[in-house]
Amino acid sequence: MTKRVAVVTGGIGGLGTAICKRLAQDGRQVIAADLGNRQERLAAFREETKEYDGSIVFAPADVSKFEDCENLVKHLTEKYGSVDIVVNAAGITRDTSLKKMSQAQWTDLMHVNLDGVFNMCRNTVDGMTTRNFGRIVNISSVNGQTGQFGQTNYSAAKAGMHGFTMALAREVAKKGVTVNSVSPGYCKTEMVMKVPEEIRAQIVAQVPVGRLGEPSEIARTVAFLTADDAGFITGANIPVNGGYFMSF
Repeated sequence: MTKRVAVVTGGIGGLGTAICKRLAQDGRQVIAADLGNRQERLAAFREETKEYDGSIVFAPADVSKFEDCENLVKHLTEKYGSVDIVVNAAGITRDTSLKKMSQAQWTDLMHVNLDGVFNMCRNTVDGMTTRNFGRIVNISSVNGQTGQFGQTNYSAAKAGMHGFTMALAREVAKKGVTVNSVSPGYCKTEMVMKVPEEIRAQIVAQVPVGRLGEPSEIARTVAFLTADDAGFITGANIPVNGGYFMSF
């Protein structure tokens, strides 16, 4: 199998790290793109991934900035020859009710969660269509499907990713490029584990499988969608939420 080159934005976060590991296990050369100023987390990430012997490397980038994404993709193309897989997992929260939300809380989140998807895809899709191969996976959220109190910004961005995914999938389908989204439910990430225990218990009580998700379960879904032989799945959203929200 060709050693595909995969970029995972938000790559040193909880879900991002799990995705990097799984893609490396599947034989990909993985680049974890994330902010370079999170030194403590970056040190922990490097410790967690040291066993992968160069199959996972870190690259600093701010996905909210088009130029950062452009320079990242140019560098990786020069070094590896291509960028074959993009997983847009970078995301932030700025939770508050709409009546209290500042313009900055709205725009800061949109710049990362939604603009970041455009910035990465715009800078990689031409190369993918030229080579007649590409896999794009956008990490959305169950709250982009259901909405959530205090998350008009976050829910709007995550729902917007679904529309972006379907539209781009139509544009590039005949060029061997697939575009899909994954909507995780509540998982054992740093953000969720910071929620007070009694509130987490209330969340788990609403999940039919009776537990939080593991980041590795999201990573497994990403690996499935980015496989070389997954070329007939595009424009789809895969919910991974333990039955918390079901639709058809």
